[in-house]
Amino acid sequence: MLKNEFEFEYQTKVDGEILLHLYERFGIEKMASMLDGVFAFILLDTANRKVLLGRDTYGVRPLFRLLTDDGFLAVCSEAKGLLDLKTSMSTPAKITAFLPGHFEVFDLKLTGKVESVQMDRFHCCTEEPKHAAYNILEGLGTGFELETVKSNIRILFESAVKKRLMAHRRIGCLLSGGLDSSLVAATLVKLAKEEQLPYPIQTFSIGAEDSPDVAAARKVAAHIGSEHHEVNFTPEEGICALEEVIVHLESYDITTVRASVGDRYVMPSVVWQVAAHIGSEHHEVNFTPEEGICALEEVIVHLESYDITTNACLLSLLNQAPSPKAAAEDSVRLLKELYLFDVLRADRTTAAHGLELRVPFLDHRFTAYYLSLPEEMRVPKDGVEKHLLREAFKGLNLIPDEILWRRKEAFSDGMTSIKKSWYSSLQEHIESEVNDSQLEKASVQFPSNPPTTKEGFFIRQIFEKHYPGRCEWTPHYWMPRWIKATDPSARTLSIYKPNKDQ
Repeated sequence: MLKNEFEFEYQTKVDGEILLHLYERFGIEKMASMLDGVFAFILLDTANRKVLLGRDTYGVRPLFRLLTDDGFLAVCSEAKGLLDLKTSMSTPAKITAFLPGHFEVFDLKLTGKVESVQMDRFHCCTEEPKHAAYNILEGLGTGFELETVKSNIRILFESAVKKRLMAHRRIGCLLSGGLDSSLVAATLVKLAKEEQLPYPIQTFSIGAEDSPDVAAARKVAAHIGSEHHEVNFTPEEGICALEEVIVHLESYDITTVRASVGDRYVMPSVVWQVAAHIGSEHHEVNFTPEEGICALEEVIVHLESYDITTNACLLSLLNQAPSPKAAAEDSVRLLKELYLFDVLRADRTTAAHGLELRVPFLDHRFTAYYLSLPEEMRVPKDGVEKHLLREAFKGLNLIPDEILWRRKEAFSDGMTSIKKSWYSSLQEHIESEVNDSQLEKASVQFPSNPPTTKEGFFIRQIFEKHYPGRCEWTPHYWMPRWIKATDPSARTLSIYKPNKDQ
C-alpha cells in the first residue's frame, strides 16, 4: 500500500524494507505512525550516527532494552536474552520492556556508546491511526445511528482479518467456540475462499473431552467448514508445564501464568498445549481471538464488552463499574497494559513453538473506532456482555446463533471437564506444595510485590529460581476492579456463576 502510494523502489522482497524508505523520506516519527501492523524495530542510521527503536501500539511484538548509565545499549525480543551480558557497571543494569506506541532516538558516539535524546509516543489506542488515510474502506458511514455503527464494525473487522491474510506460510486459526474466536475463524474461512487460497483453513481447539469449549468449537468448525483439530488437555499436563511456561513468560502474574497453561476463550490461540501441538506437527501462521482481547478478548474487554474484566479469565466488570465513563476509562487503561499481561502471554506461548501470532481484534482502526463510540453504546445490555458486537453480526449466519449469543465463562470452566475445572485441580496441587507458614512469611521473602495467595507464592518461587532479583519485570498483579478480590479467577468472585447448561 505505502510502497505504491509513494512509489518506493524496493531492492528486496522483505516487507520490512518499507521502514528504510519511510524513514529516509519522512523521519522517525512519521515513519512509525504510518506502519499498520505489529512490529518492533531497531534502525541504525550510520550517516547521522543515530540508533532508533520502536514498538507497535499494543506491544504485540516484544522488545526489551538494557541501557547502562555509561551508555551501553542492548536490545532483545526476550528479557532473558540480556541477562548474561557483561558491562563495565558494578551493579546489574535494569532490563525494561520498551513502551508500546513509542519510539526512541539515541545519538551514537564514536566509542560505540549511546545517549538517549528523544522518547516520544507516535500513536495512542484512542486515536485513529495516521495510516488510515492511505487505506480507504468503502461503505464506512458517519454518525452514531445504531445500524451505521453495526455496519462499520463489520467493515472494519473484516478489513482487519483480510489484511492479515498476507503470509508466506500456511494460515491457521485457534478456535475456542466462544464469540470472539468464532468470528475470527468464520471471517477467515470466508475471506480465504474469496481470495482463493490453495488450501483449506485449519482450526485448532483445546480442552478436556467433555469440556464446553471443545463441543462449541466443533459446532463452529462444522458450520464454517474448516479442517478442525482437537487437542486434549488434562490438568496433570498443565501442572507439568507450569515451570516451562513461567520461564518463557518471564512473568509471575498469577492470571497470566494460569491462562497461558490452559486459557479458554481468549487464548485458544495461545494455550500452551495447542501451540506445542501445532508447532510440532504443522507450520501455520495463526490467528487468535486473543488480541481480540488477548487479542480478541482483551480488546473487546477493553471494548467494554464484558461483565467483569480479568484479562485471563472472564467477563468484565462493566456491570460493576460506577458509570459508563469509568468503564470506558478503565478500558483504555487495560489496553495500555496489554503488553504486560495478555499480549505478553499470547506472544510467548506461541513464539516459543515457532508460531507467528496475528491478532485482528487489536487492529488499530478497529479499536480506535470502537473506543470512539458513545460510552453508553459499549456497555453490556440486558445482562449480555459484548452486546454491540453480537448485534453487529446478528442475522448473517456467519456463526451459529447459539455461539453468537453464548455467554462468557471463567476460562477454566470452558476448557476443562464439567466435572472438575483446571482452577480447582491447580489449587489442589498447590495446597500440597505450599504451607500456611510459607505464605505468612511471603512478604519477608518477597518484599517487592509480595504474593498474598499460595498460588502466587508457588509461581513466584519458580520465577525467582530462574530470574532472581528481577521482580520489576511484573510491576503489579492483574486484578479486577470495582470489586473486592484477592484472586483474579472468576470462580472466586461472588458475581460469577458457572453456566452449567453449556
